[in-house]
Amino acid sequence: MSNKPRVYVTRMIPRAGIDLLKEECEVTVNPDDRVLTRKELLENIRDADGVLCLLTDKIDAEVFNTAISSKGFANYAVGYDNIDVEEATRRGIPVSNTPGVLTDATAELAWALLFSIARRVVESDAFLRSGKWQGWGPLQFIGGDIEGKTLGVVGTGRIGTAMALKSRGFNMKVVYSDVADNPVLEEKCGAKRVSFEELLSIADYISIHVPLMDSTHHLFNRETFRKMKRSAYLVNTSRGPVIAEKELLEALQEGLIAGAAIDVYENEPLLTPGLEKLGNIVVTPHIASATHESRTNMALKAARNLLAMLRGEHAPDCVNPEVYEN
Repeated sequence: MSNKPRVYVTRMIPRAGIDLLKEECEVTVNPDDRVLTRKELLENIRDADGVLCLLTDKIDAEVFNTAISSKGFANYAVGYDNIDVEEATRRGIPVSNTPGVLTDATAELAWALLFSIARRVVESDAFLRSGKWQGWGPLQFIGGDIEGKTLGVVGTGRIGTAMALKSRGFNMKVVYSDVADNPVLEEKCGAKRVSFEELLSIADYISIHVPLMDSTHHLFNRETFRKMKRSAYLVNTSRGPVIAEKELLEALQEGLIAGAAIDVYENEPLLTPGLEKLGNIVVTPHIASATHESRTNMALKAARNLLAMLRGEHAPDCVNPEVYEN
């Protein structure tokens, strides 16, 4: 019988991460490319010494009670609102995430979404494919200008900062809303920190980059949509519940804002009924980190964090480092 620690991976991740774990551990991976049911999750982690989980796995007290041998949970994501970190900390269980490796990939997707909705790329692509196009016309698919417009960035952590910095190629005016000043943005692109209310009223494009917490849940709602320009576009690559999705649907239907482009959803993987019928929204299935390099580096980072936990070492990306203080 092997003395290697037993690791359970809740869904297949890039091979590099699995291979790294296998150097020191007995590794079992969910064989199906889908989210585990609750029953399956509990059954499979019962004897695990460590768990590599995904944002789609709810890790709570019931999980901790089941995985009594686990020395840690490595989340394959930057966010970790799927994990009850407070409960994990109370039990002395380390939790890690994968920061840094998907910063540029997510910022790049935010720009891809911004261009797609502003220039009506998806809408016009579908029109052409349908066979309806009869040739060029001066009033066809007129969208929004980007050069020289005002970009409003809500949340200027790593990803928000990277996204804003990329605006320099389009000579955009940058305003941002955050709890603290961002000297990098102010120095490199002349950004100005403003109140959230002011940002709503002056930005032509708003890109959301905040974590999900009580203060950001439904941060964008009918009231905030009314404060935005009717010509403004909203982009979200952060967390779905930051937007009240039904109220976004109504705002788009009523023309309160010009358009939206989102990669994350309030009740993921479900989309609020009606959004899929609108031409003034672009929707992508949570692909912000979906590049070869980013996903591979996420797998390696998660694996390294879990291996450190199993060795009794400080996980490099531990989100509750206080567990090591005792």
